[in-house]
Amino acid sequence: MKEIIQGFYQKKHFWTRLILVIAAVILMGFALSWLLLVDLGTDPCTLLNQTISTRLGISIGNWQALFNTVLLIFVIIFGGRNLGFGTLANMFLVGYSIDFFSWIWAKVLPADLFTSMGVRIAVLIPALILFILAASFYMDVDMGTAPYDAVSFIISTHLPNVSFRVIRIVYDFVVTAIAVLLGGKLGIVTVLMVITLGPVIEWLGNIMKQHLNIFDD
Repeated sequence: MKEIIQGFYQKKHFWTRLILVIAAVILMGFALSWLLLVDLGTDPCTLLNQTISTRLGISIGNWQALFNTVLLIFVIIFGGRNLGFGTLANMFLVGYSIDFFSWIWAKVLPADLFTSMGVRIAVLIPALILFILAASFYMDVDMGTAPYDAVSFIISTHLPNVSFRVIRIVYDFVVTAIAVLLGGKLGIVTVLMVITLGPVIEWLGNIMKQHLNIFDD
């Protein structure tokens, strides 16, 4: 527990990292609010949260806060590391940002805006790019891992002979399958994210580390 608490503060360029991680998770929520409107799929975690929150009749922000809190307890019990302010930011700000921006879009956008596939694709591409970039920043400022991501790291420590990339793909696939079994809609974007999101974020992270010295400890 002492290591976890110390990990919240012992980072070089702490305040720069903190501002970046908060901005990143809010941008993730902003991008996801568009992806949910486009309705062609999201990342597996959001798909599961959206499906369960819809079934329970509560906002995705409220459900995600509850779900992440339970996951965080699980992560701490099983020795999860790399927790920090980024963990808390992801736990609460992504979901409530989705709620906030979705509320705005419901007020200002025409109800039939996304009936055209052309419009959906035109919105999908920049929203997806923004989500991936924001997720990369969130991961690479190294201010803490989201509880959802931390579970895959815990699994990896117990399966040292299995590639983490394989573990993550299987993990995301299982989460997606659970969401679909609960009534979630499987979109092409979700399928692509299961297969490619981890490697793409890793690739972008390496580029950022080469050009942005704020990530150097």
